[in-house]
Amino acid sequence: MTAADTPDTSAAKTPKPVTAAPSAKTVPLKERLLRTPVALPLMTFLLLLILWEAGTRLFSVPSYILPSPSRILLGFEAVPPGRWVEHIWATLRVALLGYLVSFVVSLPIAVGLAKSRLLSGALYPLLVVIQSVPVVAVAPIIIVVLGTGDAPRVVITFMISFFPLVVSMTTGLAATPPELIELSRSLRAPSLREITQIRLPYATPYIFSGMKISITLAVIGAVVSEFVAAEKGIGYFIQFSTSMFKLPQAWAGLVILVAMSLLLFQVVSQTQRIFFPWSLPKGQK
Repeated sequence: MTAADTPDTSAAKTPKPVTAAPSAKTVPLKERLLRTPVALPLMTFLLLLILWEAGTRLFSVPSYILPSPSRILLGFEAVPPGRWVEHIWATLRVALLGYLVSFVVSLPIAVGLAKSRLLSGALYPLLVVIQSVPVVAVAPIIIVVLGTGDAPRVVITFMISFFPLVVSMTTGLAATPPELIELSRSLRAPSLREITQIRLPYATPYIFSGMKISITLAVIGAVVSEFVAAEKGIGYFIQFSTSMFKLPQAWAGLVILVAMSLLLFQVVSQTQRIFFPWSLPKGQK
């Protein structure tokens, strides 16, 4: 047997190089930040606070013009916790009531606008006109008509927050594929079943988009109503603090309003994620 007839087993015995899995240390910092959605906004916010504190100290900015974050923290401590809870609950109650009323009123209006072209042509311009009226200008009239209780504040909150809901619901209900509507009508399905089982599932992403916008506007509406006539609430507290030149306390109230809006926004977002995950885009599931 010659060397040419001998089988070459060197290639079979040579082990293949093993590629190690990429460890967390080899992942670039940019990629890690993008994988953690909270990290990037949090770092940006902390950097902004540091620059804010340094700028006010470096340029000796008076606290009645722009208080530093440390002075705002002292403004939190200057108000008793019980008083904070009282003001927060007053604003939160009005915001949630106005938001609930806007949702209950917007849904039937949106159904009517989506199903009837005649009703859409008659009501849609009127809704735009109502939305175009400055609520701040109408608020004193509402206070005179409805009194100084929660009712006028809820109405003001409703006027500010209901328009995005109507538009998003109408758009979603009208986005249903027409062939499905024709199929349901050919099968003589009741109108209520057409709405609940065909139109509403297609409109769910649109509805939640409007709800996320509307919940933040509800907080704004509650604050606007408290500017006009109120004895409690974060809006009343901010107005009172600024009138007494207690700017750190007013900024503390503003921080609470921002936190309240973010919290309510997250509640709506998590509600959609938990109960309606199929309505989310693929990247957000």
